[in-house]
Amino acid sequence: METIAKQTSSAGTSIMAPNSEFREKFDRKPFLVSHTLLADHPLFTLSRLRELARYLRDHHCDIVWDAGEVGIGQRWNEVPRKNLTVDDALDRIDQVGAWIVLKQVERAPEYGALLEAFMHEVSEKTGRDIMKEQKQMDAILFITSPNRVTSYHIDRECNFLLQVSGDKQISVFDREDREVLPEEEIETFWSVDNNAARYRPEYQNRASVYDLSPGKGIHIPVNCPHWLRNGNNISISFSVSYQFKDTRRKYIYQSNHYLRKMGLKPTPPGLSPAKDKVKCMVMDPLVKIKAAMSSMAK
Repeated sequence: METIAKQTSSAGTSIMAPNSEFREKFDRKPFLVSHTLLADHPLFTLSRLRELARYLRDHHCDIVWDAGEVGIGQRWNEVPRKNLTVDDALDRIDQVGAWIVLKQVERAPEYGALLEAFMHEVSEKTGRDIMKEQKQMDAILFITSPNRVTSYHIDRECNFLLQVSGDKQISVFDREDREVLPEEEIETFWSVDNNAARYRPEYQNRASVYDLSPGKGIHIPVNCPHWLRNGNNISISFSVSYQFKDTRRKYIYQSNHYLRKMGLKPTPPGLSPAKDKVKCMVMDPLVKIKAAMSSMAK
């Protein structure tokens, strides 16, 4: 029987899963992990999260929330209007169908320590220097009302979603399935629309469905489509996410997006190393010029 890797850090986090899962599936396939961040942890009580929300607001960090019914295939810009403050949503989280996202929680030192400790554990278990590979890492907290849906989407980040309190179910799809996730949608996502991925109910049976409960978590690779349904309870989830420095994926998909707009049929990434190299060489200076112009405009 395969041994289970376990390490506990001074910051109070620990993750457990077979070493083979980390090394073979990391940023390729989803897999389940266990962890030690639970609702009785002092950083994850609702009263502490209210304090954290105030701290983040004072430090101009991003807090996203809404309240109301949301469908699986609903776009981000179609979510219900906010008719209450984030404090009201937290106070009435059991009643108002709310979805609250506290971003950049690592700005608060205690949560920053958790993020760093977790990243070091991932490095050891994957055998990769994640700290050097990543260009940006974030700790995010999701607080959701009973039975709330998080709509179908893909992310540019590689992440671990750790369930702290309550339970939920997540459906994760194969990012290589071009009926589920066509090339055009990935190209549009990396170029102009973060919500380009479209849910197709007829392919729901192709999803891998995982039940998340306190002490359980899941690894979600970059661009793997997924959606979530909360259980009949208040849910608290801690997400560790990071973007890789490698811009190859982004540049190739952006190049393909513009080539397709010109009426061409671009070659998907990986089929022609020579074409991929040219696309990256062309997109790199264009992206840098665009960034410089945007900076000057500010």
